[in-house]
Amino acid sequence: MTTANNLQDMTTNKYVFKLSIPIFIELLLQLLVGNIDQIMISSYSQESVAAIVNGNQIMNILIIVINMMCMATTVVLSQYLGANDQESCNQTFTISAAIISLVGILATLVIVFFNKAIFSIMHVPAEIIDETRAYLLIVGGFTLVQALYLNLAAILRSHTLMKQVMWVSVIMNIINIIGNAILINGLFGLPRMGITGAAISTVISKTIGLFLIIYFVKSRTSVKFKISYLKYNMSIILKKLLMLGLPSGLESFSYQMSQMLILSIINVFGILATSTKGYCSILANFAYIYAIAISQATQIIVGYLLGGLKIEEIGKRIWSTMKIALVCCVGLTIILYLSSDLVFRMFTDNPEILALGKQILFIEIFLEIGRAINILMTRMLIAVGDAATPMIVGISGHWLIAFTFAYIFGIVLDWGLVGVWIAMAMDECLRGFIYFIKFRQGKWKRRYCR
Repeated sequence: MTTANNLQDMTTNKYVFKLSIPIFIELLLQLLVGNIDQIMISSYSQESVAAIVNGNQIMNILIIVINMMCMATTVVLSQYLGANDQESCNQTFTISAAIISLVGILATLVIVFFNKAIFSIMHVPAEIIDETRAYLLIVGGFTLVQALYLNLAAILRSHTLMKQVMWVSVIMNIINIIGNAILINGLFGLPRMGITGAAISTVISKTIGLFLIIYFVKSRTSVKFKISYLKYNMSIILKKLLMLGLPSGLESFSYQMSQMLILSIINVFGILATSTKGYCSILANFAYIYAIAISQATQIIVGYLLGGLKIEEIGKRIWSTMKIALVCCVGLTIILYLSSDLVFRMFTDNPEILALGKQILFIEIFLEIGRAINILMTRMLIAVGDAATPMIVGISGHWLIAFTFAYIFGIVLDWGLVGVWIAMAMDECLRGFIYFIKFRQGKWKRRYCR
């Protein structure tokens, strides 16, 4: 049961930090599962790295859209937990699992039947198209596994069971790294499978992770999956999930589609540019990952505070979190920039990649200012019921700023990958500023102060 004292404790920096650390470790490990294939294949072939970059771009579209519904589940479930409404918690769990399963199945069908057409639109170079398709078909064929894993992880987070999700990620990473080492390089008498081995290892680790997360949900939470919840009196919760999940999902889908087409621009610059993009994206992910973690922790807390009608505590918590997110994102990016040659040599000794990567990381410093605010304020607006603003502003920024100026700077002005990164930085900073102003206006409070 959630008490007033529990809610008061949740607003402290100590509690947020305690809640965010397991999320951070779990996200870091989840990030490694997604990127370890690129890191470990880099010693095998730069063409294979570029193939995984393109294959993962499609997976990112699907996974982030699924994550938006998981985010909606976390928000709604944490509010019901804050209000001590177990029946609504059960119904939220059941409905969200059904929706996400459907999305996972549809996504798999799209990958299987339309991958060739998608890669044609992306201008994937002919020399890597076969590897790219092979990787995506194996990893994408198990999208349902990843979707269910993300949904159940969201259930555990809403119950503040962050450590359990973290330990599952630890195990997944260990399995993936061992599997990659064996299958990519052909250890213990097995054939060298290269990119196919990396894909198989990823699928095995995620499948084992799903079984582990199912165990923790069943043993550590009281939520129940009941088919009857899909038949009777589901309209209120379904509406809440869709009102939060659909706009967020559309915004995320738009972002990833714009990123896919931006990658098609980068592919025109050649394999070295695509590989550099992949390495820089990995490093950028490490720079902003704690901002995501503390934003997720804050979003869960805001859900509980809304459920307990502690409206005035929300603003204080959010502004404190923003300072931390900015320091982490920008500070880590500056460190990466100053040590860029050393960092990039973990992937390659190619002097062109080293020089280009250093330029990109300099621009990334400014991009992370906008991204830190973006990450936090998007989740906070969704948490307080305003999913429309991130959708409208986000979709506009993705296409009118990021994609349009990526084409102008990258192709028309011939600035290449540097021009593309400047365009993305412009988009992140502008959207972050708009979200910040929108939340400060406080119109969302009218829904709860009646």
